[in-house]
Amino acid sequence: MSVNFEKIRWRNFLSTGNSFTEIQLNRSTTTLILGENGAGKSTILDAICFALFGKAFRNINKPQLINSINQKELIVEVEFITNKKKYIVTRGIKPNIFTIFCNGVLVNQDAASKDYQKVLEEQILKFNYKAFTQIGILGSASFTPFMQLPLAHRREVIEDILDIQIFSVMNTLLKEKLSFNKDTIRDLDSKIELQKQKAKMQKDFIKKIEDTRDKKAEEVRNEIEKTTTEIETAQKTIDLLMNDVTEKRKKTDRKDTLESKLVKVKTMQQKLDTCNVKLSTEIVFYKNNDECPTCKQSITQEYKEDIIQQKQTKYKEVEEAIKKLNKDLKKITRSIDTIDHLNDEIDELNKKIHEHNSIILASERYLTKLRKQETQPTDDIVNNLDQEKKKLKELAKEVLNLSNEKTSLKEEQEYYNICTLLLKDTGIKTKVIRQYLPIINKLVNKYLTLMDFFVHFELDEAFNEVIKSRHRDEFSYASFSEGEKQRIDLSLLFTWRTIAKMKNSVSTNILILDEIFDSSLDNNGTDFLMSLLNTLGEETNLFVISHKPDALYDKFRSVIRFEKHNNFSVVRSA
Repeated sequence: MSVNFEKIRWRNFLSTGNSFTEIQLNRSTTTLILGENGAGKSTILDAICFALFGKAFRNINKPQLINSINQKELIVEVEFITNKKKYIVTRGIKPNIFTIFCNGVLVNQDAASKDYQKVLEEQILKFNYKAFTQIGILGSASFTPFMQLPLAHRREVIEDILDIQIFSVMNTLLKEKLSFNKDTIRDLDSKIELQKQKAKMQKDFIKKIEDTRDKKAEEVRNEIEKTTTEIETAQKTIDLLMNDVTEKRKKTDRKDTLESKLVKVKTMQQKLDTCNVKLSTEIVFYKNNDECPTCKQSITQEYKEDIIQQKQTKYKEVEEAIKKLNKDLKKITRSIDTIDHLNDEIDELNKKIHEHNSIILASERYLTKLRKQETQPTDDIVNNLDQEKKKLKELAKEVLNLSNEKTSLKEEQEYYNICTLLLKDTGIKTKVIRQYLPIINKLVNKYLTLMDFFVHFELDEAFNEVIKSRHRDEFSYASFSEGEKQRIDLSLLFTWRTIAKMKNSVSTNILILDEIFDSSLDNNGTDFLMSLLNTLGEETNLFVISHKPDALYDKFRSVIRFEKHNNFSVVRSA
């Protein structure tokens, strides 16, 4: 299933005024978008992403999307066809609007906004923001290419493209079922144990009835005294256990706070790791470049050394902060483990309290019967014996029923455990990914060769990259120049689009390259990329955003120019 975009229109969006700006997305196979810096030519990226996902492509806060002059009535509409149905998605701010029309009929809006977005992504588009931006857009400074994503996020993108995220959903549902199953078994264990204790007490009670059948009244009084003592002893034991539970609970009150702190520490650790990656990239950039790739101005050695020193100092500060966070993480984890151990002890204490309460309950029942025996003939006890035995049989039957139910749940749990193994990342998904990895690697290397970049690129099952030169020297993605990285990013983008079409998953007609030709590609790289883009076919609508038209103007079938008029961005066709 492919999503074929037809039209995007917006008003009061970023630098656009109250009149609609409209772009036909399927009019031409190749379109060049021109404009000076700040003219609004990248607005199309933010408009498409906002319409589909409720957020801009670039790092722009939602309130900042509204035109600062009009400050209201922001509207963005996108039209597309998928599964032979035409959809119009509209979003707005001041007032807030979010509607989806299918063939002119409004899609049910009974659900909350978050659920309505879920319907759009999972049932209509069949892709999310992360997958869409990996196969449809490349080049913005705020965008994170596939090779710069953490390994977990790389997996998410590939799962979306291969259309196997359903296994992750199934695994989540299975975990919920498994958790419910375990809780039910735990409850059954408690019920079985309780019924066994009752049965044992009932047996003891019956035996005592039989033993006291022929005894004298004095023996009955002695038994009453003994039972009373047992109740008092059990009650004292319960009091001691309850005190112990209270003391231990005081020490476990901090668990929620510690777990919250643990999440914050891990989040901060991730942010610091990301910061160091960024700092490392910037240090490499200033070490390897003597001029700005955008404005082409030279960078002085003194300025480079100063910037590198600042970045390295900051890098060391972040490293120290990460070490401190690791120590805090270990300390918090040990504290949580201690609390978990205390909770286990509390459970054991509560079990003992429950056992002693059961003893008291049975003993009080027994005590009541003994006191009746003091005033009733012995024959009354004999007559009650059959009734007590009947109760014992009922208890035994209940224990058997509960045990059968537990056995059934245990068998069900075994099936769940097998399914868990299959649905883990190392199960079915890995087998699917393993089948496609050779194709993915072959396609990436094919596109690298077409762009005159002769290295051997390979992703392994953990989505780590191994890049080898002709001389078999190994490199990482981070070790390449910005231009070489961009060729790798482009190769991956084309690969994801090809795989998506093969899988009929995250497939779309539009491809937008934002200032790719203006940054790190040299003349040869530009020529090779244009040759590659010309092979995309009529089913792809390519948009290239650039502010350097001289070398590109005659290479595209249509041209759109963004200009500023009275402080508002407007579109001029060329």
